[in-house]
Amino acid sequence: MMYQFLDIFFFVFHTCLILFNLFGWIWKATRKWNLLTLSATAFSWIILGIWYGFGYCPCTHWHWLVRRELGYSDMPNSYIKFLLDELVRLNFDAFTVDLWTGILFFSAFVVSLYVNLVRGRSRN
Repeated sequence: MMYQFLDIFFFVFHTCLILFNLFGWIWKATRKWNLLTLSATAFSWIILGIWYGFGYCPCTHWHWLVRRELGYSDMPNSYIKFLLDELVRLNFDAFTVDLWTGILFFSAFVVSLYVNLVRGRSRN
């Protein structure tokens, strides 16, 4: 029962974090938090990725441990691929998903840097 709860928790939390990473820069009140979560994500993907593999995410790692306990064994490397496959019920190409994940993440990061540092500084 605890693993089922954790499976749902990670599904909701991780999905919300991804959406916040993509769109949190829109609202002035959440811009600094958005830059922080994007920076933490980049740190995880790149710096922790040195040891665990590029694109490493602790949320994905912990979620996969939970799903393994629930009997799932063939999980993709990418949480985004998992999410799309689950929601749309199609088998998306992993390379394409990773490419678009990188493009959208980088775009959100650049916009967040702009609204936090460049635009934010010019309004003070």
